[in-house]
Amino acid sequence: MISGAFGLLFALISFVIVVLAFVFWIWMLVDAIKNERLASTEKIVWVLVIIFLHALGALIYYLAGRDTSRR
Repeated sequence: MISGAFGLLFALISFVIVVLAFVFWIWMLVDAIKNERLASTEKIVWVLVIIFLHALGALIYYLAGRDTSRR
């Protein structure tokens, strides 16, 4: 019974992490598309990086490509 509870808890935590990563990925994808600071070529490159590298690409865009001056 205890192993079943831990398995369920692990599955629930894993599900939450996956959903949060997906929301972050969508957020960064939309931000890259709407970013007016980027030229059209840069925008296409960032969108492709985010799409093909998934969460890692979104994290790279968040750290390197995002416009931090606007809030």
